[in-house]
Amino acid sequence: MPARHALLGLAVGLLLGSSAPARGEYPIFDAHIHYSRPDWDALTPERALSILARAGVRRAIVSSTPDDGTLMLWEKSPKGIVPFLRPYRTRGDMGGWHGDPAVAAYVEERLRRGIYRGIGELHLGAAEVDGPVVTRIAELAAERGLFLQAHVDDVTIEKLLTRYPKPRFLWAHAGMSAGPQTVGRLLDSFPKLWVELALRTDVAPGGALDPEWRAVFLRHPDRFMVGTDTWVTSRWEIVRDSMRDVQEWLRQLPPDVAERIAYKNGERLFPAP
Repeated sequence: MPARHALLGLAVGLLLGSSAPARGEYPIFDAHIHYSRPDWDALTPERALSILARAGVRRAIVSSTPDDGTLMLWEKSPKGIVPFLRPYRTRGDMGGWHGDPAVAAYVEERLRRGIYRGIGELHLGAAEVDGPVVTRIAELAAERGLFLQAHVDDVTIEKLLTRYPKPRFLWAHAGMSAGPQTVGRLLDSFPKLWVELALRTDVAPGGALDPEWRAVFLRHPDRFMVGTDTWVTSRWEIVRDSMRDVQEWLRQLPPDVAERIAYKNGERLFPAP
């Protein structure tokens, strides 16, 4: 077997969970990966899958700009990749997608593939929540039982959850700056909210799990997932280091809670096809 094919087989096998994680480590469901156009020249799909596998990532939510990047990885590992549809045809859509009716038409057309488990990651502010494009995308998510992955602040996520009570939401980065008390309050109030922790180094500064984050993890062990966020190509180079840091604070939780946050919540919400 050519070396390249052997590498692909190893990567896909690890992403499907057929190999055990390193001793003392949890398998990982990564809830925030992108494989966007700038990544394609630097990393083949096989190489990207290998990086995830070597970091202990068994399965991953992937969204990309454009969506073709997600499809490349999904086609190589349909059981390991959980495809989300990002509403950005190009990076230029990021700032104004919520005011462009063509974006809603694009999303609706792409969803006809029938493979997506969510829409996002998407960015918007509180002032855009009630717009017709956002409304249509929320309707599409509700109709198809899809998650909406929203990169928004705490004010905006609360407004989204109140305005659109039917779809489930995955809150990217826990709002990036929202503290554990705010996150906990929103989880208490909204049963259709889940939270992923990509880039949240404040969870365990210096490697020590923050007591307030620990308390909210223990209160809502079924509502959190971890993530990396490969938003630029250089982030792929530190996926393994990022997951080592996550493993360190996971070990400071009760094992049943750590398992849920590491991978069981993701597996429950997005069972392999």
